[in-house]
Amino acid sequence: LARQLAYVSLMRGLKELDINCSSVPCDLVLSGDHAFPLAMNSHGQVLMAASIYGRGKIVVLAHETYLSTLPALVENAVTWLRGNGSDNLSVGVQKDLKAVATNLSKSSFQVEVVGTFSDNPEVGVYVTDAYNVGEDPKDLVAFLKAGGGVLIGGQAWHWASEHPKKNTILDFPGNKVSGVAGIYFFTDYGKIEILHVHPQIPSSWKALKVRKNFKDDLEFLLEGVSEFDIRGDAVASEILVHGPLAFPIGTTEDGRPFLAGTYYGKGRVIVVSHEAFLQKETLASFWNNALNWLDQDRKGVVGVVPNLDVFPMSGLQCEKTEFRKDLSVFVCTAYSDEHLEEIQDFVAEGGGLVIGGHAWYWAHNHSGQNSMADFSGNRILNKMGLSLLPATISEGSYKAPVPSQAVKDTLHFRSLLRRFAAHVIQGKELTKHEEEHLRKLGMECASFLKMKAYDTFNYTQVLSILTDILKKTGMPQVSEKNPVKSPKDHLLLSLGTALYNVSPDPDALLPYLFKHNPIPFVYNQRIKININTADVKEWLSTGLYLSPGMKTEMILPAEIVNKRWKIQIGCQTDYLDAEELKRAPSVHASFPITAMKMQVGNLWGGLIYLVAPPDVKVEGAEIIVQIAMPAPYYKSGESADWSSLRTAPSPWAELEFDNIVLTVPSDVVQDLERPDEVADLWNGIMKGVADLAVIPRKFTRKERIVADVQISAGWMHSGYPIMMHSSIAAELVKPGDARIKGLWGETHELGHNQQRDCWEFRPHTTEATCNLWSVYVHEEVLGVNRAQAHPSMTPTSRRTTTYLQLQEKFGWDAFKKVFAAYHEMSNFPSDNQGKMNLYAETFSQTVGMNLAGFFKAWGWPIATTTEEKLSNLPPWCDHPMVQYN
Repeated sequence: LARQLAYVSLMRGLKELDINCSSVPCDLVLSGDHAFPLAMNSHGQVLMAASIYGRGKIVVLAHETYLSTLPALVENAVTWLRGNGSDNLSVGVQKDLKAVATNLSKSSFQVEVVGTFSDNPEVGVYVTDAYNVGEDPKDLVAFLKAGGGVLIGGQAWHWASEHPKKNTILDFPGNKVSGVAGIYFFTDYGKIEILHVHPQIPSSWKALKVRKNFKDDLEFLLEGVSEFDIRGDAVASEILVHGPLAFPIGTTEDGRPFLAGTYYGKGRVIVVSHEAFLQKETLASFWNNALNWLDQDRKGVVGVVPNLDVFPMSGLQCEKTEFRKDLSVFVCTAYSDEHLEEIQDFVAEGGGLVIGGHAWYWAHNHSGQNSMADFSGNRILNKMGLSLLPATISEGSYKAPVPSQAVKDTLHFRSLLRRFAAHVIQGKELTKHEEEHLRKLGMECASFLKMKAYDTFNYTQVLSILTDILKKTGMPQVSEKNPVKSPKDHLLLSLGTALYNVSPDPDALLPYLFKHNPIPFVYNQRIKININTADVKEWLSTGLYLSPGMKTEMILPAEIVNKRWKIQIGCQTDYLDAEELKRAPSVHASFPITAMKMQVGNLWGGLIYLVAPPDVKVEGAEIIVQIAMPAPYYKSGESADWSSLRTAPSPWAELEFDNIVLTVPSDVVQDLERPDEVADLWNGIMKGVADLAVIPRKFTRKERIVADVQISAGWMHSGYPIMMHSSIAAELVKPGDARIKGLWGETHELGHNQQRDCWEFRPHTTEATCNLWSVYVHEEVLGVNRAQAHPSMTPTSRRTTTYLQLQEKFGWDAFKKVFAAYHEMSNFPSDNQGKMNLYAETFSQTVGMNLAGFFKAWGWPIATTTEEKLSNLPPWCDHPMVQYN
């Protein structure tokens, strides 16, 4: 809003800007937080811009002629630059701009023509061309930072042609002032035309350019460097390269950066995505080059934070120190944002910065938080055009890029996004190579949007362009019958979700995302909370559903506010990473409960849950959901008119029994007349699971099974919830079939959830011991013989199964006694050999027989000490593996 108000003030009374003259402007490059365009031509080139630095303001015109030919704009600019209610009407005008002084004298300003800024530093506003800012413009920068106003005009293409070996971004005189505020005069010619003045700040997809080829920078940085060896234990993050002056340096073979650089203000930055790489001998040559690149020939002091070990260096003085303004280069980690603004100003005014660190561990430890916006390293780096992502980089040795070919369109977020925008908006064909990278671009767009940097023009411009793209294309209506396969559709599906989550007006997007049908609602539904959790979180079903994009208000009791409780919308928490998608990759949303009244919603809709944290007890509390859809929801022991509820309009249904909740597509239950019979089936199954595990028949947390159109791994997988494919969901609610055909997969996954590390020998037993529950439940509960329950349970196949050989000899009671014994133990071995010996000893003592020979025949590493402990027990001489002893 402040930026838009500034734009309106600067362009007041202007309908067009006629620059259709012989003066050829340059293109302006905008970066940082505060720079924004005032005028943009049809090619997306910025020819006039404004920004803020410190407490001051600056307006930049892409040719000095405009200072005299656009007097109304200049008067508006000087008025805005004074700003802040200042009564200082004094305006200093550099002596080569006398026509400007003459124009301004006709207004209320007190105009003084000066040779340089230092002739009268007491002015409120200083007007100059871009060529006469002085050899050392530090005073002018300090004036700007302290609250002064600067109006500067010029072009850099002519200067660049006369100084071909100079770095225009850093060395062009005007950039030594305007650059600190994120506006740079650049070398490209600007197209001359009459510029229309828009009511809003101008924006264009054509402005999405990488504004430098970085060939010279990479030649300097990669001198003597042929590869980046990052092999070892350090797990690095991926870097998102998104700024107009940012560039990748080291990438994996598929183009994911782990080392990158950028210009920021008058300074430079290098980011490496693990701090351990700062001390790798294999990268020493690069770091020496990098420090000199950052130092910019000052031969100054490199300051390194005290807790950081760094590369061996030569040629520059290095000190262990906290941040100081007098350093030439500062080296720190990404794990602290202390001195955040001081560090950003330090770089903007010419300092060099190295940041090392990763974001994946922070993201892992801050579930539900936004690493793009909240992680300390990104709070420093985002405005510089680089960000650390939770995604990780595989170790390896990666070839250094060829400087002349390094910044390819597919490696830089802005370049590929510009090509995709041209494809959508103008119909320009993409190359096969570009198409292959569209899925990656979708993930980068989603990451970029999470910055939520609404006060930054570069962010809002990309947000606006992506919104325009989605409105033009629509979002793929992904489903089982209409799967998403192409990289373009992957991108658009990802984009729809990401945009909805950050859009200032998400409801306006909904018509482009879904086709809605009228649906019945219920209002002000009251739901009781009675919960006593153990050491794990637990979902509480509400029996209510939100349709895609729908929002609702929830009234929440004070006793669960700011107490780690959450609201969750959606039962499918699996994240999908697949070439073919039958639903969006992530379709649930989670909201920490931070107030007694909250509005919640989810683009993809979903069942509404409360998520209770571990170790809490709440009885008799009540929540109110103001508007939602009823779902087919049956809960054992609670009266409800199931005959009408089973046809409720939600696409999801839930059946909640004593120890398990089944979540299935609602068409699975529409013809289910006797949910009590299904309850009897699953209550029996869960009692069987508990009995074998020797745990109370009342589970500390009910298990959950969710049947979805697509899951993250396998046909089913364990966890909370257990996930299975919806195509077989009907078998969950057919007790008769279950007692004939069995439910092997479901009981297999329930068995996985009962496995305990102390008697598991991963990876050897991962898919074995869980089947003890499958066999037990089928025989003891369902009445299905093991040979009929699964093809691998025939007598012949069972001979190759260690645990079933033990069961057939000693029975189920032996296993129950063993599991019970483990419940009483502590201080378990952590290695497989120690755990296997403990198991062999425990089972032997339980059955009163020395089983060392049996386990040794299976190849278990039974120790001599274990054999000695069991030597007083009678040996199992006729075990089925005796031939292998």
